[in-house]
This record gives sequence, C-alpha cells and structure tokens, in this order.
Amino acid sequence: MLATLKTPYEFDWDPNNIDKNWTKHGVHWQECESIFDSKIFVVDDNVHSIYEKRFTVLGITHQGRFLYVTITIRNNKIRVISARDQSKKNRKIYFDEVQR
Repeated sequence: MLATLKTPYEFDWDPNNIDKNWTKHGVHWQECESIFDSKIFVVDDNVHSIYEKRFTVLGITHQGRFLYVTITIRNNKIRVISARDQSKKNRKIYFDEVQR
C-alpha cells in the first residue's frame, strides 16, 4: 500500500495533535517519521478503520527503537494517528516479516 506513495514520504501532522505521542508514549514526531526510512511491515487495521482506512506499521527508528505506528493516508500524505513502542509480540512479527 505505501509503495504507491511518492518517496520521500510526506507527512500531514495535525498541529493540535503533534505532541500527543510524546506526552503519552515518549515518541517524538520526528522519531516517528524515521521508521519510514527502514524496512517496514504494513498491515490493514480493519478493527479501527471505521471512518477512514487505517494501517499498522512496524519499523525501526534512526535511534534503533522499534515502533508500532497507526496511520491513515490523506491527500497522498501519511497522517500518524498514534505511535508507541512495539510489544515483544510485535517485534517477533516484525522480524519474521522483514527477514524473509
């Protein structure tokens, strides 16, 4: 899905929401964007795709941090809904998928 977007990826941050992930999970918006420079694993988030299509993205930041990021695509730009550290289960899924 993300392969259809232009690279480098463009992001659409809600100015009223840009610091939410820092406050809740200690993830800065710039660190969050950096996972898109790594190998990422993307799956549909059908459970939370009520009003718009959402995706779960697993990746590694420039700092080596494993993040679980929920996104949507608006006007061909990535809008981050939430970002947090990957769980142990998420990390296993990520490694199983990117090591193929």
